[in-house]
Amino acid sequence: MAAPRTQEAAPGGEEDGDRDRGGAGLVSSEDSKDCILDALSLPDSPGGSRSLEEAPAVPCVFCEEHFPVAQQDQLLKHMIIEHKVVIADVKLVADFPRYILYWRKRFSEQPVTDFCSVIRINSTAPPEEQDHYFLLCDVLPEDRVLREELQRRKLTAILEQQQREREDTSFRGACMFCNEEFSGNRSVLLNHMSREHAFNIGLPDNIVNCREFLRTLQRKLDNLQCLYCEKTFRDKNTLRDHMRKKQHRRINPRNREYDQFYVINYLELGKSWEEVQLEDDRELLDHQEEDWSGWEELPVSTVCLFCDTRAEAIEKLCAHMEEAHEFDLPKIKSELGLNFYQQVKLVNFIRRQVHQSRCYGCRAKFASRAALRAHLEDAGHASLLPAMDAWDQPQYYFPTYENDSLLCTLSDSESDLAAREPSGDIAIISEDTSQLHALKQSSVLNQLLRQEGLRS
Repeated sequence: MAAPRTQEAAPGGEEDGDRDRGGAGLVSSEDSKDCILDALSLPDSPGGSRSLEEAPAVPCVFCEEHFPVAQQDQLLKHMIIEHKVVIADVKLVADFPRYILYWRKRFSEQPVTDFCSVIRINSTAPPEEQDHYFLLCDVLPEDRVLREELQRRKLTAILEQQQREREDTSFRGACMFCNEEFSGNRSVLLNHMSREHAFNIGLPDNIVNCREFLRTLQRKLDNLQCLYCEKTFRDKNTLRDHMRKKQHRRINPRNREYDQFYVINYLELGKSWEEVQLEDDRELLDHQEEDWSGWEELPVSTVCLFCDTRAEAIEKLCAHMEEAHEFDLPKIKSELGLNFYQQVKLVNFIRRQVHQSRCYGCRAKFASRAALRAHLEDAGHASLLPAMDAWDQPQYYFPTYENDSLLCTLSDSESDLAAREPSGDIAIISEDTSQLHALKQSSVLNQLLRQEGLRS
């Protein structure tokens, strides 16, 4: 077993700079076989083909010490004290025993410094008094892939178990409140407690390991403990009255012991049902406020005017059109002084000509768009725009393609707005108020008022 070897680290308790290479030691020629390119192959349990479920304890990653699965904290404490190894975010590891077995094998093959960040403690002290700790976390790509693979396997097993329970018709159980017995599917008992006793632990299809869940709840009731506030009472009648009057016929949502029985807690790595529910509620509120039903925030991808090239940034698309087609849209906008609406009409004009396989420079018609593109490249007609009165027409306010996202990315700066303002060369005639009295006497309004008075 390879023992942890220290490595020189930056002072001040910072992580070793060599960790910036992200586990580059894993891709050397001699270690290329260890690169994670396919699904991970987890090692067997020590001591032969004995399955993990049968293993009585979890070994330390460095020595032969073993700890019961239920004493995970004791194993972590041992690793810190004896081997100075810290595992970050242990609660996010879906299968802790398999996780430990995997790294036990890897640490036996390579030094721990190839995987862990080295942190120096007491860096200002003399070298003999300094300590080095090793941090194993998902910053290392191999660790991240391992955690995701374990989470995926856990979710697969949970969904398979849930499906078996949904199809199982051999379930037998008694109501926790009236002792009536039920058989068949688990949903019969759960629906009875919800309908008759207002005790709702969720939809049956959202629950997994239902038998163990019900045994856990029954054990708490047998111990005279309220399921919601978790207070203990002196007898069953007092407990029953308390749960009825206080409306405590529900489980405590803050008790993490129940998380293992809900499928939602296995869906996303590191997220509990509350976090997932909060995201769903926030998204629902946003949709209600803005009424954007079915809206998904996706990157805007714009299409070239002449070919099928796409780009998520208008700058990249303009650079492509200038390089590949000799069409400089920003330059044309600047030279012609185009405002936003004129840019829209120009784009729609070019889109329509290209759609019709017609060269707008020489008005030649081609059999296909590919032939048109070849002509534009050979003749250089992409930059040969016709006179403005040919495309600055109201009909080109309407897009050629209704999903043309290029129109949404055109600039509408203050200079564009200024371009639409009347220029100084246009004479503005003010209202002539010198003959205001005569205008009042001859106004058509006077005639309309007199006609209205005669009718009344």
